[in-house]
Amino acid sequence: MLPQGAACTGSAGIRVIRAVRAGRRRNLTGNIGVSSLHLRRRVAGRSVLASPARLGQDRRAQQEGPKMELIRRDALELSQMLDRGEVSTTEVMQAALDRIAAVNGQINAITCLRDPDALLAEARAAETAARPSFLAGLPVAVKDLANVAGLPNSQGSLIFRDAISATDDLAIGRMRAAGALFIGKTNVPEFGLGSHSVNPVHGGTTNPHAPGRSAGGSSGGAAAALAAGMQWVCDGSDMMGSLRNPAGWCNVYGFRPTWGRVPAEPVGDVFLHQLSTLGPMARNVRDLTALLDVMAGHDPRQPLSLDHQPMLPRLEADVTGRRIGWLGDWGGAYPMEAGVMEHCAAALSTFADMGCVVEEVAPPMPAADLWDSWRILRAFANAARLGALHDDPARRALMKPDAIWEVEQGKAVSVAEVQRASALRSEWHGVTEQLFDRYDALVLPTAQVWPFAMDDWPNQIAGRAMDTYHRWMEVVIPASLTGLPALAVPAGFGPGGLPMGLQIIGRRRADLGVLQLGEAWHQATGWPQRAWPDLG
Repeated sequence: MLPQGAACTGSAGIRVIRAVRAGRRRNLTGNIGVSSLHLRRRVAGRSVLASPARLGQDRRAQQEGPKMELIRRDALELSQMLDRGEVSTTEVMQAALDRIAAVNGQINAITCLRDPDALLAEARAAETAARPSFLAGLPVAVKDLANVAGLPNSQGSLIFRDAISATDDLAIGRMRAAGALFIGKTNVPEFGLGSHSVNPVHGGTTNPHAPGRSAGGSSGGAAAALAAGMQWVCDGSDMMGSLRNPAGWCNVYGFRPTWGRVPAEPVGDVFLHQLSTLGPMARNVRDLTALLDVMAGHDPRQPLSLDHQPMLPRLEADVTGRRIGWLGDWGGAYPMEAGVMEHCAAALSTFADMGCVVEEVAPPMPAADLWDSWRILRAFANAARLGALHDDPARRALMKPDAIWEVEQGKAVSVAEVQRASALRSEWHGVTEQLFDRYDALVLPTAQVWPFAMDDWPNQIAGRAMDTYHRWMEVVIPASLTGLPALAVPAGFGPGGLPMGLQIIGRRRADLGVLQLGEAWHQATGWPQRAWPDLG
């Protein structure tokens, strides 16, 4: 049964770093331009966001009114205000609902929004309830691939357009226990396939910073909702960059944790497929880490899930001297749209400002081997997930061509091909272990192209044809293939004001180190707070 009022509606000259080869290390120098909204001071050898920038943010919010002031607050800060009684959960809910009413029609990020009166009643009830975590009383829309008891879960598919979830998924149940108030869903591509959040049930999600262009995917609705100020934190998931690509394109943060840190549903096979994971998104790294601490932790029904100790108390760290390996375009193997490489390479100067040492890394393994492994293991996993739908002719007729192609590719692979793909994955794991003996983190762009027009995915990049619907996102598979932790951080805006991001990738289980670098990055740049989208 739907919660009261639940309904589901939708509308169908900066420096480039040169190569540093074996044994030749070089500490990068240089500064990014400092705007009137962003001042720096040095603390313990690293750049941090100076208080005048935050004061400027507060002044703008106050000029826009008290509800926009709440919208612009960090989630942890808002939680402290709730603890002190400076604001009520009802006021927070009303601010979110007002913002959704004002801008969601332009963006289409949040779907299946519940009745406002019912949500305000829940918010009033929360005012007298215990606050078990920072999430208590915060409105949260959940990615439309995850089950929330009583809410629709279409997965962007006509097959499931009327489906209502009976129970919460594991991570969602943890968020509910932490006090989150679930208000609806965030938009996705059909079945989460493809980094472009368009589907036949709810239509497409457009980029708040680039109207008429993609917000990425599959967590595109979540990223757009955060960027537009409709949400403070969001859940997401990531197989092939689905937390990272939309974060980079929407000027927010998305974290793919080490595989197993946030366990998936303990149903069906719990051993074989280790490509997709849940993770958090936010407009700053502290809020993101706080949500990770809620979502993460071992579940005995998931034998490969990991224990988790809270990371938020350990987030701030001096990152001076940490070694960053820049993989760029993998020696030319990954075609890049004009300007992407130059923009991302220039953004690396921020690491130097943070006191890090940056080197360009030669391709550590043939990109073709990683792609072959990925293509087979992904198709194999998707055939297992969607094969039963494909086998039913009536349901297959409602599936998008890309989903049908995935299943048919997976059904066609042989046992020998799967074994070879797994061997290549194992080889890559060994290579990464050697790399992380030399580097604290590896860095790549979050995408190979700028946000593109809403009509379709890119079929070529820099004159090179894309042979699959997802080849244009090849740059994300080095982290995905072996379950490495990877944080997407905003890297500013390029030609025409289009956003781009960087992936900070760490050793398996070294999530904290990645997040510490991300927190230092945020303190040095503050991009989501500096660049609020103009939505009228």
